[in-house]
Amino acid sequence: MKRAVIFLLIFCVFMSPCLMISKALAVEDPPQISASVAAVMEVETGRVLYGKDADKRCPMASTTKIMTAITAIECGDLSDIVEVSDNASGVEGSSIWLEVGERLTLEDLLYGLMLRSGNDAAVAIAEHIGGSVEKFVDMMNNKAKEIGARNTHFVNPHGLPDEDHYTTAYDLALITAYAMKNPVFKQIVSTKYRKIPWEGHEWDRAMQNKNKLLWKYEGANGVKTGYTKEAGRCLVAAAYRNGMQLVAVVLNDGPMWEDSMALLDYGFDNFSMYEVLPKDKTIIDVPVLRGKENRVALKTARPVVIPVTDEERNRLRVEFHYPSAIEAPIAAGKDYGTVEVLLDGQTIATAKLIAVQDVEDKNYFRELRGLIERWLTPAI
Repeated sequence: MKRAVIFLLIFCVFMSPCLMISKALAVEDPPQISASVAAVMEVETGRVLYGKDADKRCPMASTTKIMTAITAIECGDLSDIVEVSDNASGVEGSSIWLEVGERLTLEDLLYGLMLRSGNDAAVAIAEHIGGSVEKFVDMMNNKAKEIGARNTHFVNPHGLPDEDHYTTAYDLALITAYAMKNPVFKQIVSTKYRKIPWEGHEWDRAMQNKNKLLWKYEGANGVKTGYTKEAGRCLVAAAYRNGMQLVAVVLNDGPMWEDSMALLDYGFDNFSMYEVLPKDKTIIDVPVLRGKENRVALKTARPVVIPVTDEERNRLRVEFHYPSAIEAPIAAGKDYGTVEVLLDGQTIATAKLIAVQDVEDKNYFRELRGLIERWLTPAI
């Protein structure tokens, strides 16, 4: 694999002329917060903008339900009818007052799970999707590994205390960033009010989201509160401003609302999304071996956009990695290289380089046959 020339500030200025006249602003100091652990992450890239003991394992109370919800959304059908078991109805802790034998849609239960933190809803969902709570928890743990949350382990779908039930601020931010890319999850956690049926009653369950930031913070669009005596007050907050989606995690934090808003402010005030490379930008023409065309162009498969401070833009490096030649046949849209964006030597974003067009292989036998046919065909 060939390593292309590294473009430093000259490249960035070429891509964004406004940098030539902009003045880098000083980055504010992170806020002083009370949380035992915390993290702020930009959703698209997964870049951590702030961390406080972000890799320390901690209990996470009902923020567990973020994983419960995204697992159920991906593995279930929102229109499924779920019948509430005695086990689900009788679970301790926060509840939406499910009754044995009651039937609700999976979608309604997900709203009860995320808006009112129903532990009974969590168990009903787990039993329906997994066949049992234990099997559903296995699904949650497998999903955590798939996402990259290596210091997380679930024992239940609701977050009630267990010494083997833990996460980290970083892992929880990573899980939430993954979940926020799902439109159904995002819609549920950003909903302020919702009514769901209540069998045997003359009225529906009227639920108001426990997440106060949906009313108090500009751009807030999620996600989940949590509390147990062991975990303390926990909050995973999300907000979207100026094209940037942030997630802030605080665990064991008395002033969790104030601290979460301060952390989100820190992210929005100091970082912005910077387009290093636009989508479909042609990067290089690479020689083709045994193809009908001599060269093939490689382009970016998607925009390369990263959250950075004004000052960090000057320290970005962009590297292109591609083969010295590509053997035909070549398929348009297939990746044949990568773009790597580095800040102070650390990779913070990558993207694929894909072929712009198809290139057929040169079939020498077919070409020889065509040549002979043309030679034998009499001229008219």
